[in-house]
Amino acid sequence: MRLTGFSSPLAELAGMQTAERVVLRARVPLRAQLPVRRPKLLGGADGNARLTSLVGAALLVLLAVEGATIPFLGALLSVHIFVGMLLLGPVALKLAAVGYRFARYYTRGPEYLRHGPPALPMRLVVAPVLVLSTLTLFGTGVLLIATSHRGLLLGLHKASFIVWVGAMSIHVLVYALRAGRHLLAEVNFEGAGSFDGAVGGRILRVSLLLVSLAAGVAVAIATYPLASPWLHRHWGG
Repeated sequence: MRLTGFSSPLAELAGMQTAERVVLRARVPLRAQLPVRRPKLLGGADGNARLTSLVGAALLVLLAVEGATIPFLGALLSVHIFVGMLLLGPVALKLAAVGYRFARYYTRGPEYLRHGPPALPMRLVVAPVLVLSTLTLFGTGVLLIATSHRGLLLGLHKASFIVWVGAMSIHVLVYALRAGRHLLAEVNFEGAGSFDGAVGGRILRVSLLLVSLAAGVAVAIATYPLASPWLHRHWGG
């Protein structure tokens, strides 16, 4: 015989437990119910953009010093060589940061997709020319120090410099305002609540820049004796 209107003790107990879980879940803040997002080590796509701008600002200062020596190579060749080798550290970091962003965008990283690609002319023309001329300029510079040969190598160094100046000038004009905003945001501590501010990884970004500069100085000091044939040739030693 089937009884209606009654429920078993087990069913009543299960119903009470379900109701308690609903009440407890309602008391938990929504933020606590959401999946925990692990903080990005360098601040994600925003941190990458800030690192690129930070390194770019340091490079502009060093490149200005390097450029100032060109009209006076007879007297400032030693400075030209030393700063040129020092630049290898931050240049490598800049290429690594940009290359990482490039790879994450084309492997469909969500954050990097939201940032979007550079403008088409920058992506298809200026960026490739700038990267290739940078590699050629610094590569030939290193070979000139290592071999002390002139001829074709020196001519390629000078020609790549001319191409590099044009591409770099366009690059700076296009990205100067955005880089300035990134730098201002990087040093703005108001309302941050922590040293890393809204975009995490500031300490690591600054540390990477300092390490790249220190590595550049180490390379410049280690390779400076190799430049003695060039210096003696200019100074008549």
